[in-house]
Amino acid sequence: MSEALVIPGGALGPAAGMLLYAGEVAERRGATVHWHWWSGPPPKHTSPSAEPWVCDEIEPLLGEGTLLIGKSLGTNAAGLAASRNLPAVWLTPILTAPWVVAALERATAPMMLVGGTSDPVWEGEVAHRLSPHVLEVPGAGHGLQVPGPAADSVAVLARVVAAMDDFLDAIGWPDDGKAGC
Repeated sequence: MSEALVIPGGALGPAAGMLLYAGEVAERRGATVHWHWWSGPPPKHTSPSAEPWVCDEIEPLLGEGTLLIGKSLGTNAAGLAASRNLPAVWLTPILTAPWVVAALERATAPMMLVGGTSDPVWEGEVAHRLSPHVLEVPGAGHGLQVPGPAADSVAVLARVVAAMDDFLDAIGWPDDGKAGC
């Protein structure tokens, strides 16, 4: 049975916003989805102390072949994904943090990076260098919301879900033959 682990950002839990739907994508493919809640107040997502704190929380939860789905603060687990050769979907990764970028550079398993051009922690050139699987949303901020009517931000969410499905199709995940709705 395939497994996915949803790792939240610092502000909301794993069952909010785009993480809810990202987990749903994995669940509809037959995976068992685990929703991680932080054990206490997390450090600031751009602080060097975030990486060891996140890794201490996440490492005991990882199984062989687990798909990681992480938002912002959760991308501090990129080193674990790299060391364990785990596929990942990183939503609004912290591409301004050298330790996150270094971990993503070490990764050999496929990863998808999703970010917005108005997000202060997104670096589009870096993202495209790190992975062929990039969804860059013009004008989107750190929550992947765009200016204008709320429906425009909902449309971005739909794009993220479709791109994640396409990414998982492209890498053949899950590979246990139990995919389905």
